[in-house]
Amino acid sequence: MARTLIVEADGGSRGNPGPAGYGAVVLDPETGEALAEAAEFIGTATNNVAEYKGLVAGLRAAHALDPQARIQVRMDSKLVVEQMSGRWQIKHPDMKPLAAAAKAVFPAGQVSYEWIPRAQNKHADRLANEAMDAGKNGKQWEPRDSRAALATTTAPARSAAARAADEAAEAAEEVAAAAPPAGWGAPDLGVPATFVLLRHGETALTPQKRFSGSGGADPELSAAGRRQAEAAAAALAARGTIQAVVSSPLRRCRETAQAVADRLGQEVRIEEGLRETDFGAWEGLTFGEVRERFPDDLDAWLGSAKAAPTGGGESFATVARRVAVARDKLLARYAGKTVLLVTHVTPIKTLVRLALGAPPESLFRMELSAASLSAVAYFADGNASLRLLNDTSHLR
Repeated sequence: MARTLIVEADGGSRGNPGPAGYGAVVLDPETGEALAEAAEFIGTATNNVAEYKGLVAGLRAAHALDPQARIQVRMDSKLVVEQMSGRWQIKHPDMKPLAAAAKAVFPAGQVSYEWIPRAQNKHADRLANEAMDAGKNGKQWEPRDSRAALATTTAPARSAAARAADEAAEAAEEVAAAAPPAGWGAPDLGVPATFVLLRHGETALTPQKRFSGSGGADPELSAAGRRQAEAAAAALAARGTIQAVVSSPLRRCRETAQAVADRLGQEVRIEEGLRETDFGAWEGLTFGEVRERFPDDLDAWLGSAKAAPTGGGESFATVARRVAVARDKLLARYAGKTVLLVTHVTPIKTLVRLALGAPPESLFRMELSAASLSAVAYFADGNASLRLLNDTSHLR
């Protein structure tokens, strides 16, 4: 039986584009031992080009060890993983030849790809930073003893602002690559799946503008929230187009969804992926209180979709992946149907952002009132159309 080798690779650019480098390590899956390392300063390039070059170097290092091995590639670049897995198109001219070079190292069936969080890719990240530091000083990266390298898991220090800028740029590039092509292509004349997005009604925390996610007290609807839910239910019943009702598992959404389902004579189905962000230690606090208690963490969160709230909360990047999985599952289940999704601020904004191909910072530029309605249509050719955003006419 062929042996298995793990390839972890990473790349970085200080400026995007800017001074860039990559790092890659080949690991024994049984012991975690580093069998080979590669790193190089590559001059001025983007994050994505550096990540692709790291992938190529890692695959070639594994091939030198064992051309017959089965290779499991692990990277924190969603872009590279999705493109090399064949789920996203490769459109950028700088990346097409690099992807082709990566595919040429091993036969396609010998290599699999897995996305991992940045925190689990520290070895390759450290190598990439070592290469960039060496290049900055006019030197070439030189390998260290594998055991010493394994013991060192902290990358060279960089400012939070620099990391946030790189991560935001990287996330924006991934969104652009994942978005369907713009323009007047061949139309899909089939009936789209339409998600009508209803934010839950108010809770006691809503008027106070407190962080209320999936890691808090799971509050019920307030009296005002129940009135809002009934108003939304009446409006949706009058339209008569809803064919299914799906809800976040949190109580405020289930109560809102049940009000609509009762009017429509339908049942509420629960989708775990529609739950709100876990805001960690910020749950129940106002923005001002978070600013006072956790100023540095808040600045990082506002500056990067990959930064998580204090105390083990979820980053917007994590929520986006979860919501995208739920979206795809629901699209497969409800093809051509109009479905009500009762959920929260972040999932609704995320669905809108992904439909528009907008960057992560757009989440901070949308207003979503309690019990508001939005709508997105999804066509079979992969295109999406935003039909409605933050409609509150039924509440007036």
